[in-house]
Amino acid sequence: MSEQTTNSPPQGRRWLVALPLIVFLALAALFLLRLYGGDPSKIPSALIGRPAPQTALPALDGLMKDGAQVPGLDPAAFKGKVSVVNVWASWCVPCHDEAPLLTELGKDKRFQIIGINYKDAPDNARRFLGRYGNPFGIVGVDGNGRASIEWGVYGVPETFVVGREGTIVYKLVGPVTPDNVDRVLKAEIEKALQAGK
Repeated sequence: MSEQTTNSPPQGRRWLVALPLIVFLALAALFLLRLYGGDPSKIPSALIGRPAPQTALPALDGLMKDGAQVPGLDPAAFKGKVSVVNVWASWCVPCHDEAPLLTELGKDKRFQIIGINYKDAPDNARRFLGRYGNPFGIVGVDGNGRASIEWGVYGVPETFVVGREGTIVYKLVGPVTPDNVDRVLKAEIEKALQAGK
C-alpha cells in the first residue's frame, strides 16, 4: 500500500494563513474610504452654537491698512457684528488659492473679515497680504498655534462664521473655493445676518 502525502496545509490552517492578508485588506479599504469618501468640509465642530474663543491675539507688526496699523484680535470685536474668521498662513498652498476669493468677499461691508495668521513668519505674512490684497480688518497672530487649538482647527485653511452675539454658527474645513463660496459660505453668512435682525 502506498501512502499519499501532500504538503498542503489542512483546510483550517489555510484560513489562518490568509487571515492577516484579509485583515490588512479590510483595514486598507476602510482607510481609503474614510480618506476619500465624503466632503472634508462637513466635519462636525463641537464649537457650533458656542461662544467664539475669548483669546486675544497680537497684531501682525507692520501690517498697515488705510495708513493705520491693522489691529490684533480682541474677543470683544465679535459682539454686535457678523464675522468671518479665516485661519491662514503664507506657507499654506490652498490659502494662496482662496486669497482672491476672500478679497472679493471682503468688499461686502455688512460683516467683518478677521484673519488668524497661523504659525507664520511676519515678513512672509505681510508679503502674502501684499500680493493678494488684505481682506482682513483685524489680523491676530497665532505664533504657537494655541489659539487655533481653542478654535478647534484641524489644519489651515479653515473659516468660521460668527454671529452678532459672538457665537460660532458655521465652520468650513479646507479652503474657500469658487464652488463653495456662493453655495455654502455666502449662504451661511446671509443666515447669520438675517438672524441678528
